[in-house]
Amino acid sequence: MARMGSGEEFMKYRSPLVSRYASKEMAYNFSDRNKFTTWRRLWLYLAKAEKELGLPITDAQVSEMESHLEDIDFVMAAEEERKLRHDVMAHVHTFAHCCPTAAPIIHLGATSCYVGDNTDLIMLRDGFDILLPKLARVIDRLANFAEKYADLPTLGFTHYQPAQLTTVGKRACLWLQDLVMDIHNLQRAREDLRFRGVKGTTGTQASFLQLFQGDHEKVEELDWKVTEMAGFKKSYLVTGQTYSRKVDIDTLCVLASLGATVHKICTDIRLLANLKEIEEPFEKEQIGSSAMPYKRNPMRAERCCSLARHLMALVSDPLQTASVQWLERTLDDSANRRISLPESFLTADIILSTLQNITEGLVVYPKVCVCVCKIRVLSQQAAAVVKQEGGDNDLLARVQADPYFTPILGQLDALLDPKTFVGRAPQQVTRFLSEEVRPVLEPYKSNMNVKIELEL
Repeated sequence: MARMGSGEEFMKYRSPLVSRYASKEMAYNFSDRNKFTTWRRLWLYLAKAEKELGLPITDAQVSEMESHLEDIDFVMAAEEERKLRHDVMAHVHTFAHCCPTAAPIIHLGATSCYVGDNTDLIMLRDGFDILLPKLARVIDRLANFAEKYADLPTLGFTHYQPAQLTTVGKRACLWLQDLVMDIHNLQRAREDLRFRGVKGTTGTQASFLQLFQGDHEKVEELDWKVTEMAGFKKSYLVTGQTYSRKVDIDTLCVLASLGATVHKICTDIRLLANLKEIEEPFEKEQIGSSAMPYKRNPMRAERCCSLARHLMALVSDPLQTASVQWLERTLDDSANRRISLPESFLTADIILSTLQNITEGLVVYPKVCVCVCKIRVLSQQAAAVVKQEGGDNDLLARVQADPYFTPILGQLDALLDPKTFVGRAPQQVTRFLSEEVRPVLEPYKSNMNVKIELEL
């Protein structure tokens, strides 16, 4: 009898980004469980810092909050939100229900964006921390591939027309160069992230200045203490009610740029698969086509291209959102950001995992690469026979029959060696890998042995 579940989960739409593709760690990073436990931690950080700076908060209240960070009653929170029409206050009430002693000081002096925006920044930071080792592994696998095939000649293409020779490794270095730019961009965007901190309703910190009876130094120290507890080195010195939505633009721009890189790489792999020069891994029981069993469709590369288009498109959301934020803030950013921020990281996570799987198992057919390269010397005459007369390509026969080439007939095989025509491609590969790729991978050495097995 066929295995069957309850069926409830199949009665409503499920995003394939989570149900079908994303890694467990990235899916958890943007989960409700992680989001709302982070809210509670932020309320705890605020209470601790306020207590340290002299507000009348007791050890018992802090301990009570610490003991209830994880036990969230999601049903109660949903019921509260239906009544209050306010997600943050719904969770304040739910937290207060299990922390009756601490209830009066939960969220003391704060605004909704204290938990909302700061949690978003934590998730963005942690999302980058998930992506960076994955990108480093892709670079590592592709660098090994480039090194292995540094001097294997292959036909270069410009305008997708046959051009001069290059090598398989040199072409891979073109891909690598873009990926190295991406890892620098992601590292920079991650390091540029700051904490919103403790800023109040319009960013003036007025409520906290009132709590501390006009003591500006204590308000600044409160901001720093909470920022440090959350694991950030800096907070934004000025904010409105929210941190600037330009931060979201910067974050999604580097991910969209990564999407463009992956789309280009995987498009190249698809084209080369058609030429029978390179193929992505093909599992023993994998089916290429339901109707044509001989086919080996590059479905992993196609998946990467499909998702990369989505990743590139998502950057338009923060661009438009930032442009229409009125004065200190409008709420028309909220619903859009709930979708665009998680989906960008989930999509980037998926394409990097898939690309790692591809680069770990790329198959090269050297004889095909070399064969394509040899048909180039004296090609115009041979091409005329083929195009104008409908005859066979007799290039080599023409070379051997032409008296002009009689002195070098004995060297013909050596002269037609494709390696003669690749220029400095092998040397360029060696220097590029040594100077620009291997140093980038040093911080991620401990993550290099992680293997990717695609479930689908």
